Amino acid sequence: MIEVEKKYRLTATEREQVLQRLKAAGAEDRGEEVEESTIYRGGPLQPGMSALRLRRVSGKAVLTYKERFPRTSAIKRQREEETVVDDAEAMTAILDALGFTRLLVYEKRRHTWRLGPTEVVIDELPFGLFMEIEGEEDEIIAAEQTLGIHGLTAEYATYPQLTEELGKRSGDVIEARFR
Repeated sequence: MIEVEKKYRLTATEREQVLQRLKAAGAEDRGEEVEESTIYRGGPLQPGMSALRLRRVSGKAVLTYKERFPRTSAIKRQREEETVVDDAEAMTAILDALGFTRLLVYEKRRHTWRLGPTEVVIDELPFGLFMEIEGEEDEIIAAEQTLGIHGLTAEYATYPQLTEELGKRSGDVIEARFR
């Protein structure tokens, strides 16, 4: 599966404006969740080009492989393969046994909306506020127009890259947590 999305950095005021515009546009509020993502390194993973993530959210876990494609615009495309995992601790033990090691852990509060064919998420991480619009490229551009967000700053860095830059080292792992 190919994931297509664009990320924006938000101020607190911009976040409130976007939330108001989503409501005014009739977007479907899909609720809020707190997520914890662990990024692994090792094996055939190429730093900066591919990642293995174990995400815990609402008592569930999802294992994801991502492979970035080169890009020249703020809209990124990447291969994304995901599967639900019944037992996050067992999956952690399997990854450890295969030689993968934890590199990063970051938490986020995510508010998800459905706007036509796109998914719009407002994320709060310990190092800032962000919005992502996911859909086909033309759908992302249409969502930007609907929301009137042409002046927002595009964020090119991934959450793992930002965690590596702005997180705190705890042993061999860099973390960005709310506590």
